[in-house]
Amino acid sequence: MPKKVFNQEDSLIINKTEDNMLGMNKINILEYIWLDGYQPEPSLRSKIKVTKDETPPNWSFDGSSTQQAEGSSSDCVLVPVQTYEGPQFPDNLVICEVQTGEHKTHPSNTRAAASAIDEEWWFGFEQEYFFTDKNGEPLGWEDGTPRPQGDYYCGVGSSNVQGREISEVHLEACLAAGIEITGTNAEVALGQWEYQCFGKGVKAADDLWVSRYLLYKIAEDYGVGVNIHPKPKSGDWNGSGMHANFSNEEMRVNGSEKLFNSFCDKLGEVHKDAIDAYGSDNDKRLTGLHETQSIDKFSYGISDRGASIRIPIYTVENNWNGYLEDRRPASNADPYRIISHLVDTLTK
Repeated sequence: MPKKVFNQEDSLIINKTEDNMLGMNKINILEYIWLDGYQPEPSLRSKIKVTKDETPPNWSFDGSSTQQAEGSSSDCVLVPVQTYEGPQFPDNLVICEVQTGEHKTHPSNTRAAASAIDEEWWFGFEQEYFFTDKNGEPLGWEDGTPRPQGDYYCGVGSSNVQGREISEVHLEACLAAGIEITGTNAEVALGQWEYQCFGKGVKAADDLWVSRYLLYKIAEDYGVGVNIHPKPKSGDWNGSGMHANFSNEEMRVNGSEKLFNSFCDKLGEVHKDAIDAYGSDNDKRLTGLHETQSIDKFSYGISDRGASIRIPIYTVENNWNGYLEDRRPASNADPYRIISHLVDTLTK
């Protein structure tokens, strides 16, 4: 790449920027991130704000372009709620809630209902997804359907893995931003990946959304897409889920078989509500095959990956102190809705 030659005007701009950085009027470059109003699942939106404010201020945007307002009354308001260190550019990433122009909670703002969930509740999300080419085909599928799944899970070698470099860059970016990614791996289908994201309280869902944002943005740099549809390929291929592991203090330190079974029974009583909250097109994934329970059935069991709720063997061997895994959420699910459903159900 040719070296950029700076002229005198560039030098003046640089000197002015350095003066601002050294003084009280430091310029902060912030990327505001929020969820739009599209259905059935929201998409991520972002825009960059350059400000001298020490803390991110509220900022308005055109809600008529994001399915969040009519053109005749289009202003919506971004309210910063979490700030992350920018792993590259900009200085900080700012996750926001959306309010109406009258400063009321916007109907699309699913975070508001989850905001009261405190750090007693721990969550671990297993985000699965596919990397795709410019035509929307999974990487490695450009010449047609690859050989059957089997060699790809945690695979090694170019015939078994596609997209490893992007996955690793994403891991580094998340860790630099302060997001607790606990692992990554190639998944069961070619071009499919997973990362595990741990957090406490509502910040767990914030972290998951920001990790998705970083995944999309890094994939842009490689000219690659990211597909989080729960069943992008029909046939004998695993779909993509976002298993949600969860616990509260009682489950971790004062558990019992009775407690865990009672929690599973509570979740079973509102199974339909969970399905409504756990992502769209999930019926294509929850078929009773490929390590899933059928969408119209509910079950739980120890170490059972074909159940709706898996009771990990770790929990049983630790004298029934541990966590549960909800295997129903789709890969495109909104984590705010997931944690709201779990906590609301188990605290009634």
